[in-house]
Amino acid sequence: MIEVKHLTKRYGRVTAVDDVSFRVEKGEILGFLGPNGAGKTTTMRVLTGYMPPTEGSAVVAGFDILEQPLEAKRRTGYLPETPPLYPELTVREYLTFCARITGVPRREREARVKASMEKARVADMANRHCGKLSKGYKQRVGLAQAILHNPDVLILDEPTAGLDPKQIIETRELIKGLAGDHTVILSTHILPEVSQTCQRVVIINKGRVVAIDTPDALTARMQGHQSMYVQVDAGGADATATFCALPGVVQVQRADVRGALVGYEVEGEPGRDVRRDIAHAVVTRGWGLLELRPMRVSLEDVFLSLTTEDAQEVRRG
Repeated sequence: MIEVKHLTKRYGRVTAVDDVSFRVEKGEILGFLGPNGAGKTTTMRVLTGYMPPTEGSAVVAGFDILEQPLEAKRRTGYLPETPPLYPELTVREYLTFCARITGVPRREREARVKASMEKARVADMANRHCGKLSKGYKQRVGLAQAILHNPDVLILDEPTAGLDPKQIIETRELIKGLAGDHTVILSTHILPEVSQTCQRVVIINKGRVVAIDTPDALTARMQGHQSMYVQVDAGGADATATFCALPGVVQVQRADVRGALVGYEVEGEPGRDVRRDIAHAVVTRGWGLLELRPMRVSLEDVFLSLTTEDAQEVRRG
């Protein structure tokens, strides 16, 4: 549905997007993740036809953005980082205007406007002027505008910026509900946005793609050593030496202490399951084994590893 090949955008001597390539399948939600200034917004603007690329190509909904720009735009809904609202229009007037310019048939406009307001949770603001809306409501009106003409492709740049926690949850559910019928690119620097909403993620840093994969696969790829969290009731005894003596254990750290209960992070050799030996050591000493679970690398760990100066190269998925 979306195919980007060797996309590059330069502003004079500054390269904002550098040889970016990725593909989004029909009905998929792709997270476009990176720190501020990584090139996310520039990529979104190129894909929506807002600005031309310096080099490379992109196909959106089957249409080349350079050779068939109008056809590509007709099939794209775009929520920019700052929604382009007209402050003197009410929400209903603004969405009706958007329905006209996006080619929604006259007989369908009223129903489409109503449906988009309900989906974006702004129906209660239908008669309020856009200029008097809070930042969160402006963002939701922008989302209503993006889905108004039922596009094949949705490109959302920071869709939950400025929303309160309840609105963020509602917007995430709305975006997940759009999958299947729409192909979605969601640009963000907020990690929970990706892990809770997206099926795959592209991580970009300094204009270049550094990883493409599912959130689970990315965290698994960075896992390295097998780390376990162990909580024991050892009656005040320190279990560090006991765990360090077990075969395959390379490091032990006390993680937390709650009275007689002590938690440990036990790191084992790659590919070696040390759970059985840990459990046996605890039980044979008469201690209480209260918790024993793997400690997974978080998406945040992956993100920091790939976007810091000393990041190690991760093979693209």
